[in-house]
Amino acid sequence: MFSVDHLDGRVITWTLTETGASHTHDEGYRPTIGVARADGDRGSLDRVHPHVADLPAVTDTRIERWRRGFRHDPEWLLRADVTDVETVREVARTVEGWGEPGEYRLFDVDLSREFRYCLDRRLDPTPTRELSVLEIAASERERAREGGPRELTVDGDRLAGDPAELAAAVERRVQRTDPDVLSVSGSGLLAGFHRRASEQEWEYTLGRLPGFQQLAGESTYSSYGRVGHSSARYNVPGRVVLDHSNTFLLSKANLAGALDLVGRSWRPLQELAWASIGTVLTAIQVRAAREQGVLVPWHPWRPELFKTARQLHDADRGGFTFAPEVGLHEQVHELDFASLYPNIIVTRNISPETIRCACHRSREDVPGLGYAICEEPGYLPDVLEPLIADRAAIKAELRAGGHTADRRESLQGRADAIKWILVSCFGYQGFKNAKFGRIEAHEAINAYAREVMLTAKDHLEAGGWRVVHGIVDSIWVTPRVATPEPLEQLAAEVTAEVGVELEYEAPYDWVAFVPRREGAGGALTKYFGRVSAEAAGDSEFKYRGIECRQDGTCAFVADAQRALIRVLDRTRSPAAVCDRLARYCSQLQRGTVEPERLVLVQRVSKPAGAYDRATRNAAALDRAERVGLEIQPGQRVRYVVVDDEYPGADRVRLIHEDPDRYDDAWYRDRLVRATESVLSPMGWDTARIRRQLAGDRDATLKSF
Repeated sequence: MFSVDHLDGRVITWTLTETGASHTHDEGYRPTIGVARADGDRGSLDRVHPHVADLPAVTDTRIERWRRGFRHDPEWLLRADVTDVETVREVARTVEGWGEPGEYRLFDVDLSREFRYCLDRRLDPTPTRELSVLEIAASERERAREGGPRELTVDGDRLAGDPAELAAAVERRVQRTDPDVLSVSGSGLLAGFHRRASEQEWEYTLGRLPGFQQLAGESTYSSYGRVGHSSARYNVPGRVVLDHSNTFLLSKANLAGALDLVGRSWRPLQELAWASIGTVLTAIQVRAAREQGVLVPWHPWRPELFKTARQLHDADRGGFTFAPEVGLHEQVHELDFASLYPNIIVTRNISPETIRCACHRSREDVPGLGYAICEEPGYLPDVLEPLIADRAAIKAELRAGGHTADRRESLQGRADAIKWILVSCFGYQGFKNAKFGRIEAHEAINAYAREVMLTAKDHLEAGGWRVVHGIVDSIWVTPRVATPEPLEQLAAEVTAEVGVELEYEAPYDWVAFVPRREGAGGALTKYFGRVSAEAAGDSEFKYRGIECRQDGTCAFVADAQRALIRVLDRTRSPAAVCDRLARYCSQLQRGTVEPERLVLVQRVSKPAGAYDRATRNAAALDRAERVGLEIQPGQRVRYVVVDDEYPGADRVRLIHEDPDRYDDAWYRDRLVRATESVLSPMGWDTARIRRQLAGDRDATLKSF
């Protein structure tokens, strides 16, 4: 079984065969929710039992013993079967509204449709053979066309025609190839095909059965202060729809990585692809909870425990950082702790139900905070330990080499997918809506991480090395004495003491740490440098945080910045870098740069007309509205700045409008700003760079 459809109140499961897929109707499936009293009183459950049973959508009820948490013994709980997944929330809201707020607690309410079915029926939705995939892609410009695209590709074959003709051509290709997966550049394409067919009054089928569903509408959300947009989600019976415009996981890993997580979470591929990393982690935890007889709370209710003022002060800190020494440093070495936070969770047994346990109140295990940690194995280490071990094994296999290209791609995808799960496990503990989270666990992980970093610093400095930067789980050092102790030896000593492997990452010929634009000191996450040829096999540069790594930087400026860094590498001369900068400025002034290389990609946070200031994004939205292009908050807009002095929509041109000019002065400012990031470690600011550009000088040959 690899996919589940809920059609007209029926549940249809799809199982792969050698040549396609077969389907089965599950007539007896009824989703179940749990109801408990906050006080755990069995008598109160008996009294409410008949009222739940009388609800129209409830088909059966029974009182059973389940665990409502990992540290709870089984207790009495009312289980209610409901007619279908569409009525689950309706029943839950009704019961939750009875009595005082919080008097009734609900379980297993907000599980997604396919995932819920797999849990209830204990079915692993991992495909049993390689999935056949049909790729349907249209450019953003074509998808934005009024009435639908006039050109698209199907498995790399270019198709052109009016929207109705393209819809018919896609239907014929789908029916002929019978793919398991429809991989689309935007699932709105599928909705558009069905609209065209409806206008032509013909039955249109892209699934293995007739039907087309919209599972969710488009929405705008805010996460960590950033506005995002989720596209509408669609389903065709018997096939998996992968929308590449609405998937974080597939953008960071690949299909092999996604399928690896399907097997770990039992969240089917279609639902997993559009889920956030936190949602996938939750699914893995929910599956582990089910196996231990623990139900999933609808609303988490784990209050923060009492803390002294001192504990509040000490706990409200993040990971440890060593302020970077601004400048260009030669002979730099980088060391990283392998999956530091997940390994701390596993090695210290940190879990929501083990931290500050009642059975060890007198102990002070967590450094600096005085929290106790129970010795009973926690569920969170049990969940993460296989992920850590499997990723380490995959990385070891990758290092061994000798793989075909397909095998290497599969291994890398799996490693990347697991990496993102491990990255999210720490922050998830501090997330207020986490199903299985706790702020004290989040604080304890940070406390141990700070202790680990300080231990590493002490060993490295005692061994003759100077720490020039350190952040969260990475440390950069240079020799402090003529013959320092070998880093591999020091790393092994640190590993033995802290219980988390400190890996020698890479040697650098040089690394430059960039100062803050405002205020004193170095920027924690802005640096660049050249990895030594002995490690990289060739000249390889590493960039972090500077313009060429920022989403909002156009291709021309990003490429120019990388070229300027290569000039700095060869010459160590700011003047030579400025000479090369002058060449790029000259290209802009002559108008010889292709506008496509000057496109800015910006995420907008408000709809058109809602901005208080006349920003470039506001101008782009006004222009999009003028040409009939709807851009929602959280979506990206692509444009070229054509006249930055103009106050209205004519300040920019959208990429859909094929801009043929640009504001060379504005892009020159962006170039100078990028150059400042390159030269600021050597003491050069924007004013000095501009003076160098304005002065009379002979360009050095080295700049070429």
